[in-house]
Amino acid sequence: HLRSADFFEVEKWPNITFRSRKVEGATGKEGKSFRVTGDLTIRDVTREVVLDATLEGRGHGMGSERAAFTATTKIDRRDFGLEWNQALEAGGVLVSNEVKIFVAVQVVKE
Repeated sequence: HLRSADFFEVEKWPNITFRSRKVEGATGKEGKSFRVTGDLTIRDVTREVVLDATLEGRGHGMGSERAAFTATTKIDRRDFGLEWNQALEAGGVLVSNEVKIFVAVQVVKE
């Protein structure tokens, strides 16, 4: 159902993208938090979001320098045109408007 037109309509918009524009508070030290501001695009709708990020670790492996990061944010899905919902018999609705996003990334320096 998530792949359908009710939600992400993946045949028309197969990608969700994030393009960073600003990084604040990054020190390069493991365990330190920082903020990444950028543009999140879902279903051809772009909104500014701020990711609360952490440098989880750095090291060398397989001949390359590597770093691992995690980041979190919350968005309102309706801001991206994700309006579908269904009322429940017991009251309330099936899908929350608040979506929590968690990202885990490993980068490799070339």
